[in-house]
Order: sequence, then structure tokens, then C-alpha cells
Amino acid sequence: MLFLRLSWVVGQAGIGLALVVVLLATVVTILTTLSMSAICTNGEVRGGGTYYMISRSLGPEFGGAIGLIFSLANAIAVAMYVVGFGETVRDVLQLQNLYIVDAGMNDVRIIGICTVIVLLGITLVGTEWETKAQIVLLFILLVAMFDFVIGSFIPPSVSQQARGFIGWNGKLARENFVPDFRGETFFSVFSIFFPAATGILAGANISGDLKDPQTSIPKGTFSAIIISSLSYMLFAVIAGCVTYRDTNGVETLVENGTLSLITNCSFGEDEICPFGLMNNYQVMEMVSGFGPLIYAGIFAATLSSALTSLVSAPKVFQALCRDKIFPKIEYFGKGFGKNGEPRRAYILAFAIALACVVIGELNAIAPIISNFFLAAYCLINFSCFHSSFVRSPGFRPAFKYYNKWVSLLAAILCVAVMFIINWWTALITYAIILALYIYIHHRKPDANWGSSTQAQTYKSALSSVIKLNRVEEHVKNYRPQILLLTGHPNSRPPLVDFTYGICKHLSLLVCGNIHRGSVTQRVRNALSKQAMCWLQERKIKGFYALVEEDDFSHGVRSLVQLVGLGKLRPNMLMMGYKHNWQVCDEKEVLEYFNVIHQVFDMHLSLGILRLQEGLDYSEYIDTEDLGLIEQNAIVAASSEPVVFEQNLSDGDFSRNMFRLSQGGISQDSSPPNTPASTRSGLQSCVSTNPEGEAVAASSSNLNSNQVVKGLSKDIPKDVLSNVNQFQRKQKKGTIDVWWLYDDGGLTMLIPYLLSNKSQWRNCKLRVFSLANKKDELDRDQRNMAALLNKFRIDYSDVTIIPDIVKPPQESSNREFFAMLSKWKNIENVEGSSLAISESEILAVKDKTRRHLRLRELLLQYSHDASLIVMTLPMPRKGTCSAPMYMAWLETLTRDMPPFLLLRGNQTSVLTFYS
Repeated sequence: MLFLRLSWVVGQAGIGLALVVVLLATVVTILTTLSMSAICTNGEVRGGGTYYMISRSLGPEFGGAIGLIFSLANAIAVAMYVVGFGETVRDVLQLQNLYIVDAGMNDVRIIGICTVIVLLGITLVGTEWETKAQIVLLFILLVAMFDFVIGSFIPPSVSQQARGFIGWNGKLARENFVPDFRGETFFSVFSIFFPAATGILAGANISGDLKDPQTSIPKGTFSAIIISSLSYMLFAVIAGCVTYRDTNGVETLVENGTLSLITNCSFGEDEICPFGLMNNYQVMEMVSGFGPLIYAGIFAATLSSALTSLVSAPKVFQALCRDKIFPKIEYFGKGFGKNGEPRRAYILAFAIALACVVIGELNAIAPIISNFFLAAYCLINFSCFHSSFVRSPGFRPAFKYYNKWVSLLAAILCVAVMFIINWWTALITYAIILALYIYIHHRKPDANWGSSTQAQTYKSALSSVIKLNRVEEHVKNYRPQILLLTGHPNSRPPLVDFTYGICKHLSLLVCGNIHRGSVTQRVRNALSKQAMCWLQERKIKGFYALVEEDDFSHGVRSLVQLVGLGKLRPNMLMMGYKHNWQVCDEKEVLEYFNVIHQVFDMHLSLGILRLQEGLDYSEYIDTEDLGLIEQNAIVAASSEPVVFEQNLSDGDFSRNMFRLSQGGISQDSSPPNTPASTRSGLQSCVSTNPEGEAVAASSSNLNSNQVVKGLSKDIPKDVLSNVNQFQRKQKKGTIDVWWLYDDGGLTMLIPYLLSNKSQWRNCKLRVFSLANKKDELDRDQRNMAALLNKFRIDYSDVTIIPDIVKPPQESSNREFFAMLSKWKNIENVEGSSLAISESEILAVKDKTRRHLRLRELLLQYSHDASLIVMTLPMPRKGTCSAPMYMAWLETLTRDMPPFLLLRGNQTSVLTFYS
């Protein structure tokens, strides 16, 4: 660019604006170098240069996008420099009346193709040879520069004067100081010159080959910018002060003493001026003291730059391939030799450069590269700004001479220059970056580099939680924030899926696990990681909380008290129905019953879900040996608990997710699992909670080599179907809401939220309510319909039940009291009597009849519903025992479709007002 296009830039823009062009490029590069120096001194810089810095600062999305574009830009830059070299060789041949094909574009293409092949050979030999070649080329370049400066002071010959070189002339300098744009603008000229300033990343691009990149990159880059900028400015002034813009090349006019007529193009051949700053790209050679040295300098400059780009592009692409940001490109990332040379990437860059050489026009190639490099500079500056702005403690660059606002200004400047140069190419460039960003973000590569975007996520979340804490609660903003008692989440997929259907894109979901016995922190971390991996694999956006308690009800209290932050705190507890309450230990029934009382005492809402096929699928889940920490260590009650060694990589963990995760969709993928290879093995590592389902690992029997991993046996298709029943779209049906009591409206709100989700969209809401008086059914129905309309809840039907006080059938009574037979006259359990006395049966006789009658009505109206939602009966303390209450729930829910029992905390969650 120094020898080939700088004189043309001066001719178009004049000396004054040419200096502005150089200064603008210098400002952009200096500001970018400040940002780059800050980033590359913030820790070790490995191979990949620009890509490495951006990806480690802004994350794989921005890094992968700019890495691909930057590699492409460098590959295209090879073609630009080689085309410049080809133009010079063609001109030299023309001076000797020689040509290859047509003395025009085809000659440039042939020369360019041959040159690229030679450069490829040098790079394939190795970086050491490339470095030695660069030193030789640098020496030739310096000699050529001195030749030009010296030549400007040598009196010109007649031939030189005829072609525009008249020596130092003040009048000529004043004439050439102002611009004379011909088919160009300031920014189009800048776009052609700007690739000359793109070498600032050359050191960063080979950072993996530098002994001390943290020191070498800032020092070398700043030195290069200062020296090159001064050189460009000096050469621009010299060219403008000694050479005319247009000359006809007629030597006779000079010999006759009519020098002023050489600028008259009418005297030239075909009445054009083939020489001068505007028309002759070889002005530097003409002005020099010894022309061949300038040609040697042009060769050195173009070949040096082309060689640098041919090395940089594969090095950056190699780092991109090794990080596996994009699929199926690892082939090009393989290194060869002791320095890991990316020979395959060299071949790819060679192919791209060869294709671009065919264009054959330097002025057409240069603007494309300018846009790509400016986009890279923009992201480097933004990386520095963003890392400083989020105040990540990990951003501690050794280079102190930077400022975040200056970096932001530089990023904006780069974007502005891109659009001013050519707005549509800038749009295309950013569209490509955006498309690559979205693709990488959607693909979610396995990359955790501590980027500033991760720091920004934390900062934004913290700021939002603090702001939310200052917001006053309002009924219109109510959201059901649910603490879900799951044990290990992957042991109860239907329960998790159903509850997430309520919270999806709406509110908070926390899966709670009560772990019996104490465990080490490493075990906690392993269990938490496994739970979160499973949730992510099942595409559930929620959290996981683990507490250690021997008593289930105490564990629930601990979860309710500890889970949440500020206003992001559960206001509702959801759990599975305890289907084995008649056969389990009596203590577990009491604990389950106590949890219900505790929830209401702590002013939370409560939901209990029952599926007839059950919720617990832990029997299909296995453990696998992942390496012992202490060989065959067993944790005794008095010993230190053994630690899980979680050495599963994320990729291994994802590949071993058991089929329960995607059973209804795919037969190949598998989610993570809970420890249990056999039923006896399950009991050794997973305890039974008061729901009668495996919930928590007991530290007294866990081996250190047991950790949740995969499957050991095939899963029946009907099980897979049941596991994923709430991930599929439900068939056309109804959601029957039995709104029996005023609980604040939660019994109505939850089914409404479900009906708006895609899985339940085919199900219509049917509302059932109890009549106040038998002779006012029509009035009650109209009132209920009006109430629902005011609440803006869509429904298909409203039914008022008139005969709730009607005595139940005798068969219903027999079935109910048969359930109670076990609980009559039993002994006390830990001081709390679970025996059902005759006095209790008499005291709750009316409620029992009501529930028996409700079951008959459920069988009559809702036996074919897709889902039943009913207001949960409230157990009165001191009046209703645990077995009696469980018998009521069993009566209501047995042999029914999916059944959700709900009870609000009397806080209004529905409002008439907008």
C-alpha cells in the first residue's frame, strides 16, 4: 500500500486530506491497540490471537463469529497483496515491452496464482522459515524507503519531468494540498487505504509462537503503528510536493521549455494523461534514485504482508477449530511438526486466496477487507469496554493505559467508519456476524471461559433482584413461585414436567431435595450438578436446592425458610401424593401430614399431584463406577462421609442421559439418573420419603464410586409414555376445575395458566361449583359465569352441583371404612397417636360424607377429563388425624385421571381491575 496506492490517495484527497486519512487510520489502530493491550495482558494469551482475545472476553458466540470472519479476511488479504505484487510485475514487464498473455488483468491473475503457490510452499516449510523470510523482506523494504526519500532530492531527468516528477516545488505543493476527487469520496479513498493499517494484529495472530506475548504484543504493536504512520505521512507529503496529478508524458514539451504544458492532457496520446499521481501507480519508482530498488521494496512489502496474512489466517482458524465452536471443522485444526503447524488450514487459506486472486482488481478487494477488519477492531474495543464495565474481579490487565469509555468510543468509531465507507457492505458484515452469533448461541458449545458476558449476567441478575425487592406486591403481578419436592429431580419426571408447565416463561421453579444424613460439600456439588444437568437436558428452566435433615417435615421447613432471594422466593409448595400411606411406616404418614400443616402455618399455598401410575421412576435409574476416592470405603455413622468424585465431563454426562428424558420423542438420548442399580441397591443409596418414593441418598451406605449416571436395563414403552406424558401435547379434552372453597382464587388461576400452555391448548376449562341453595341453581350459575368473565378467564362450561348434601351410597361408605380398619386401635408412634377413634369418626362424619359424595360426583362428571383440579380440603388441627385426612384424599383421587389438589393461602390472586 505504501508504494502502490499512497500516491493515488494523495492525488485524490490532496496532501491535507491524505494526512487526515493516515491520521484517522492511526487513531483507529492506536485506540484498538490500547484495548488489545489491556486484554492480552490480562492473563496468558495462547494461539489464536484476535479470536482468542475476543472469545475469552465476550464468550464463544462473539469469538466464534469474529474468528471465522477474521480468518476469512486474512485469507482474502493474501489475494489483495498478491494482486498488488502482480500489478507491479506486469508494469515492469511492460517497460521492457514484455507480457504474458495480454499485458492486462490476465497477466496479473497468472502472476498472482504463481505467487500464492510459492508463498504456500514457504509456510508449509514452517514458521521459522517464514520468520527468516520476513527479516530479509524487511531489510529490502527499508532500503527501498530510503531510496525514495533520497530520490526526491535528486534533480529529475527530462523523462521524469514529462511523467510528472519536477522536484520540490512550493506552488505544486499548494496545488496538491487540496482534494480533487474523481469518482471517489473521502471515505472510499479511506477504505482503499485502510488495509495498510490492518497489520496491528499480526503479532496477536501469532501469539502462540511468541515467547512473552503479554510484553511483546503491546510494545511491538505500538512501535509498528508509530513508525508506519510517520512513514506514510512523510511519503504522502513528499509525493504531493514533487509530482503533478496529471501529466501527458510528452518529453518534447519539457525540452522546449514549456513544462507547464505537460499537465495538458490534450497533448497526450489519445488525449489522455497516463502519468501523474492520479493515473500512474508507479510514481514511487519514478521519483526514487534507483528504480529497481522501489520495485524490490514493492515486492518486499506485498510479499511480506501476504506472507503474514497467509500465516495469520490458518493460525486463527486452527484455534477456532480446536475449540470446536463450529461442528465438523476439527479436521483443519490438526497441528503438524513440533510447532503444531496448521498445514490443512494453510491449504484452505490458499484455496480462498486463489479464488480471490481471480478478481484481479486491488481496489475491488480492499473495501471488503476493510469492513471485516473494522468489525474485528470494533469487537476488540467493545471487549475491553465490556470487561471494564461489568467490573469483573478477574479483569486485571497489567497494561494500565486504557479507559473503558475510550474503548467504547473506538468501537463506535469503527462502526461509524464501516457505514460511512459503504453502508450496505457494513450491514452484510454485521448480518453475517449476527447469524453466526445466533447459530453458536443456539448450538451452545461446551465452553466456559469466564467471559465478561458471564460477568454481565451476574451483574444484571443482581441489579434486577435488588430492584425487584423494592417493588410493592400487587395482585395483578402475582406469580405462582413453586418449591417442588422432587428428591432427585430425574426420579420424578412427570411431577417436574407438570409443575414446569405452570411456571414456564412465567415464574420461579425450585426442585427441593431433602437428604437424610450429612454429606460432604463435594457430594453436594456432585448432586447439584447432576440435577442441573438433567433439568437442562429436559429443557426445564429451574433451580435445585438440597438440605440435609433426618426428618422430612423438618427438611421441608428448612427448604421453605432458606430457598429464595428477596422477592424471588417460593409462595407455593408442590409435592406428589403419598400413594403408599397405608403400607409404609406410620411415622412417614405423620411427617407427610405435618408438612401440610407446616405449609399453611408458613402462609404458603399447597399443591398435591396424583397420577394413578405413580410419580417415582427411580427403579429404572442406575449408578456407575466413576473411580474410587477411597477404595471400597463405606461411611459409618461415626466416620467422615465418603466423597463423590465427579469426573464426568459435560459431554460424557449428556451422552449418558437415560431414555426417560426423551422417551416419548427419541429412542437414543438419555437423561441423568439417581443412584439405584437394583431395588436393594436403591435402598442403600436412596431413602424413602413420606410420599413412599425414593428421595434422598443416605450417607451411611454410599460408596464413593456411586454417582448418578446411566441405565442398566430396557424401559418398557408404556413407562416411557407415562414418564413423558406432560411433555407431549394433550389430546382434545377438558380440565375440570372443582372450585369448592374461596382460597383467594388459586384453584382457578393454576388451571387457567395450564390451559394457555401449548401442551394443554386442546383442553377446555369446565368449572364446577357447589350450590348455596337448591332452588337458586340458575342464579348461582349466572353469578359464577359473570364472576369468571370479570376475572377474564375463558371457560367452556359452568356446572353448579345442587345435591352435595345428599347421603353417599352404601358401597362408598363400605369402601371408605375398609380403608380405616388398619388405623383403628393402633399403638402410639413416637408419642403421637395415629389411631382413629370412634369419637373422631363421629366428629368428622359430615366432612367424610361430603368427600364420599364428591367422589361420586367426580365419577359422574369428570371421570374422562384430561386433568382434574380441586380445592384441597383443609385439615383442622386437633380434630382430624393423619390417617383420616389421607383417607379423604385417597377417596377423592383414587382411580381418577391426573388429579391436582390445590389450596391457596387466602391471598387474592385474581382481580377484576385492569
